[in-house]
Amino acid sequence: MHGVLQYTFRNIEEIAAMLLGLAANRLHHQSGEGALPEFLRDAEPGIRELNIGFHAVGRTYDAITSFGLLRDYAPLVRYPRGAHGGLMKLVAEVVGMPEPGRTLDGAIYLIDPVDPSSIFPEALALKRQCLIHSKPFLSTVASARDWLEMERIHAGLPPDPAADRFHAFGQQTVALIAHDALKPTMLDFAARNFDVLSRFQRRVGTGTTGQRLNELAWSKGWPADTPWVDRFNSGPLGGDAQIADLVLERRCQRAIFFEDPHVARQHEADIQLLERAVTTVTYETVCTTAPLIAQRWCDAAVLRAAQQR
Repeated sequence: MHGVLQYTFRNIEEIAAMLLGLAANRLHHQSGEGALPEFLRDAEPGIRELNIGFHAVGRTYDAITSFGLLRDYAPLVRYPRGAHGGLMKLVAEVVGMPEPGRTLDGAIYLIDPVDPSSIFPEALALKRQCLIHSKPFLSTVASARDWLEMERIHAGLPPDPAADRFHAFGQQTVALIAHDALKPTMLDFAARNFDVLSRFQRRVGTGTTGQRLNELAWSKGWPADTPWVDRFNSGPLGGDAQIADLVLERRCQRAIFFEDPHVARQHEADIQLLERAVTTVTYETVCTTAPLIAQRWCDAAVLRAAQQR
């Protein structure tokens, strides 16, 4: 194993154009019908097109090889099992390590919300460091598949018809949520991408964020007697839980949730409830938490729509 990792550090930057950490809870790789193999079967052509490298935690890597996926793919490298520090190493590599080939561009971590390991410190730190460093943290199959299509579009590749369902905005609901320190960021994001967000059949938000977004929309000419965002309660009063219910009922297909990783929240349990709902419906809901990644997605949506005209 030590030799494999040394090889990776010397050569992975020459092999892969982009590097991601890769992990999945047991539920998602214990059979060939699990979320991990289903995602890779759908995504393998795009992964190879983009030459994405993976540092895959032990059992995740073992499942990939046992199911015959990513066969003979040099940028797939085995890391130790989670119990032996594999996930901790991914956290360090999201932050960035000085050795060549040891800085990740993001992470795919397919979460089973009832697996206790999903709330171990290294699992929570992986998400937090991705957020702090504005890198994608992809915790659902839908998020990972949508991200891959986004990167394909930015690479100049033609739209993948299999990803059309993620861009059927006229049939979808998007949740727009931001913590207090990031409410101005959400308003700026909505102002820049008002046309894209207006394509959705419905927009929902919590408390103050929803009100400010409506005021923004009315200033842009949205009918003054019609809310642009359907407002739920504020986060501390249960708005996150109300939106979680929409997610679980498959009535909200995308959550843009600008989280502040630097402060403790009194309603942390409600925030975790929404995140848990998203991972429960792993095939249906896309979740984006970093503003830079959300903007990159909007830019790709514009490019993709232009290519299909």
